[in-house]
Amino acid sequence: QVQLVESGGGLVQPGGSLRLSCAVSGTIFSINAMGWYRQAPGKERELVAAITSGGSTNYADSVKGRFTISRDNVKKTVYLQMNSLKPEDTAVYYCNARDIRTLDAIIRLSWGQGTQVTVSS
Repeated sequence: QVQLVESGGGLVQPGGSLRLSCAVSGTIFSINAMGWYRQAPGKERELVAAITSGGSTNYADSVKGRFTISRDNVKKTVYLQMNSLKPEDTAVYYCNARDIRTLDAIIRLSWGQGTQVTVSS
């Protein structure tokens, strides 16, 4: 069984920083792309950042220059370093992982449960 567990959310003042982590548990041989999405109240879920197994990244325009996505393939963990946070970054942040190769299957897409990030003074 595969699970994605996020951590690191919380309340931070504008201009502050947070680091989110998402660990994938289970007997896993490889993971293709991993990413972070967010959903604010009343809005659709949107891509924040993604990273391939080779380390190529892409970001939403709204977070370029402020957020950095990275991954540790040994630890099966993806990170999102968020700097210069703004109130409009407030949302529930979800991680996902694509093409997770396990002992007997390839899971095409799996999501974490989400972690709340609130930016407020």
